[in-house]
Amino acid sequence: MGSLGTLVKHPDDLYPLLKLKMAVRQAGKQIPPEPHWAFCFSMLHKVSRSFALVIQQLHPKLRNAVCIFYLVLRALDTVEDDTSIATDVKVPILIDFHRHIYNRDWHFSCGTKHYKVLMDEFHHVSTAFLELEKGYQVAIEDITKRMGAGMAKFICKEVETVDDYDEYCHYVAGLVGLGLSKLFHASGSEDLASDSLSNSMGLFLQKTNIIRDYLEDINEIPKSRMFWPRQIWSKYVSKLEDLKYEENSVKAVQCLNDMVTNALIHVDDCLKYMSALRDPAIFRFCAIPQIMAIGTLALCYNNIEVFRGVVKMRRGLTAKVIDRTNTMADVYGAFYDFSCMLKAKVDNNDPNAQKTLSRLDLILKTCRDSGVLNKRKSYIIQNQSNYTPLLAVMLFIILAIIMANLSPKWPNN
Repeated sequence: MGSLGTLVKHPDDLYPLLKLKMAVRQAGKQIPPEPHWAFCFSMLHKVSRSFALVIQQLHPKLRNAVCIFYLVLRALDTVEDDTSIATDVKVPILIDFHRHIYNRDWHFSCGTKHYKVLMDEFHHVSTAFLELEKGYQVAIEDITKRMGAGMAKFICKEVETVDDYDEYCHYVAGLVGLGLSKLFHASGSEDLASDSLSNSMGLFLQKTNIIRDYLEDINEIPKSRMFWPRQIWSKYVSKLEDLKYEENSVKAVQCLNDMVTNALIHVDDCLKYMSALRDPAIFRFCAIPQIMAIGTLALCYNNIEVFRGVVKMRRGLTAKVIDRTNTMADVYGAFYDFSCMLKAKVDNNDPNAQKTLSRLDLILKTCRDSGVLNKRKSYIIQNQSNYTPLLAVMLFIILAIIMANLSPKWPNN
């Protein structure tokens, strides 16, 4: 639940962390009894990271549909990501995956850890899928078909241009946004959002992940996964893998900043999409990952550690985002705070500084023009802690007592 040292530095993380811990326990108690649904929701918590919690807060029918949609696409992604699968085997599976979800007997062994279990026991997902209402099934099949075809295309094609990058991100994430919008509409809870806004919701998340996961992807065995577009990285190095070498640190950070600046272009669409949502649970489901994305970009920007290890938001800050995100005022406030954090890191000597600042200024203006910035708690204004060393010790004695009675399992971040 966050290290002792981190909690001493950020004692106000403690309450949100405890709330998150208890929410995880409560969600675990709500897993359905039927074997196939129990498998699906248990697997959801293992592979979906923190926002699995907000999936379970959706209306039951929509919750089930989103759970299956997520697992189907996670399985599809597992096939795409497994670099040990020969291309002539992988491509037909990706193209035909939308048919496999109707087959209770289909499975394909690939991936590792929880993802391997998901693939080996995929019949549970298919069984649950076949129990969904027809409208949900049609939406899931359509997006799975389009995504599988797009993934197959990029198995045989490298990401050369920024247009290629946007196209790839559309196939693997923008289509998720379109599919979710269809599911929300099918539930009767929301109007059908435009494809362009739905696509931007996915692209913003996917580009953040691609930026953050550079080192993991480039070091993938047996073959690197390379999603940064050549049109960007070739301005700085001869080969994409050169960015991880210490002698290229300056160029690597400049390239990183270029990538972050590219991602920021989607923020305005994301804010428009979220501002149109009516259902509180759907709103939280959409808003929390978007805030996590802008927070992650703020941490990654101008940060050489992206090329050395893992850069991500601390658990306490993640818990705060989950706890505090309830209204559009919270979203505008979070985007304003993290954009300010990012702006403070811009070096005027960076080759893309003016473009970065221009995009950040537009985001900040949109947030200010909302007129609600005074209705939220700041994520980045650091309050001076009044905890003395003795009080800190008492705090963690109390924490230890509480944690002794709680489950040790945490959601993946």
